[in-house]
Amino acid sequence: MFDKAYFDAGVRRIGTDCEKWDGMIAATGDENMIPMWVADMDFPSPPAIKEALAGVLEWDTWGYTISGKKDTEALCGYWARRHHTQIDPAHVLMSPCVVTGLRLCVRALTNPGDGVLITTPVYGPFFAAVKGNAHPLIESAMIPDENNRYSLDLADMEKHLAAGEAKLVMLCSPHNPCGRAWSTEELEAVVALCVKYGVPLVCDEIHADFVYAPGEHHSILTIEGADECAVMLCAASKTFNVAGLQQSAIVCRNDKMREAIKNEMENGGVKSGNAFALAATRAAYTACDEWLDGLKAYLMDNRDFTAEYIAKNMPKVKVSPLEATYLMWLDCRALGMEQSELLDQIAAAHVKVNDGTFFGELGRGFIRLNIACPRAQLEKALEAMKTVLG
Repeated sequence: MFDKAYFDAGVRRIGTDCEKWDGMIAATGDENMIPMWVADMDFPSPPAIKEALAGVLEWDTWGYTISGKKDTEALCGYWARRHHTQIDPAHVLMSPCVVTGLRLCVRALTNPGDGVLITTPVYGPFFAAVKGNAHPLIESAMIPDENNRYSLDLADMEKHLAAGEAKLVMLCSPHNPCGRAWSTEELEAVVALCVKYGVPLVCDEIHADFVYAPGEHHSILTIEGADECAVMLCAASKTFNVAGLQQSAIVCRNDKMREAIKNEMENGGVKSGNAFALAATRAAYTACDEWLDGLKAYLMDNRDFTAEYIAKNMPKVKVSPLEATYLMWLDCRALGMEQSELLDQIAAAHVKVNDGTFFGELGRGFIRLNIACPRAQLEKALEAMKTVLG
């Protein structure tokens, strides 16, 4: 059922208050713009989710809602089934979204003036979570090889930890925007550093479901020593395209750290329990595996098509190998354009991409391309980009 034809059909999103389409058109005034930017997908969410939402609509009223055993059991069962990760329901806190989780962890796990280390370039809200809470931001630049495949600079990370500059580490795993699926060995090294210097580690695993064969996702929760220091953030939102419903989870096995996060949630009035979001998430975690398997096969084809198309038609643009996520990191520096010119040229070709500097200054000269769309839309965007980047 969930084959190429299913995902080729896509879904019409204009007129749904959709940030990716309606927000873009409102901001640019260009109704012909092709959205290849914000990280959601132009595919219908799984039918089981729509059925679950319809079931909630059948209720006669929608008063205060609680999350409970069936929600945590759905989450735990999914992570055991899909990622071989065992989670105790007692270690789960429900939250609105992963970005909220990042901010909560910064507030709960640090003291005023503590530095927070992030590995850059990285998803923009990592910067905002630190700066928005008035903490010193410490950037540890990742190291790209000759193929633009990035690695963590563990020596640099340890330098900042040993000096006492960083009191918290935040990691994006899998990595957005560089597309890395971190290996067990890399994660073990990060955990070892955090344990050695006694600092918490917050790991955003929202893209866990988009690690492509032959790779696999390794949750921070499966790494020896992580129970002592790690927090894992996850959600069904990216995988099943339900970000607008606002539901995520925070998993932490360290009682003291989890209690600190819980207190911060209570003090800030951060609650989870939207009836529609909970129903959709339960359905996502229990009844949508077949849909997800079809989606991943489709995205792998889109990834390979895009890489081949760019290599052939835009030879000066270098594509980072996409091991995970549906977001391709494109190095356009060889074109010799200033960042504003690069973006203006692409926009003039009626394509909307993400500005590389959203991911930090190390993203200057880069753009991020969202390939989670029907092939016809992807081809149209690439053909337009070729006219200015080829």
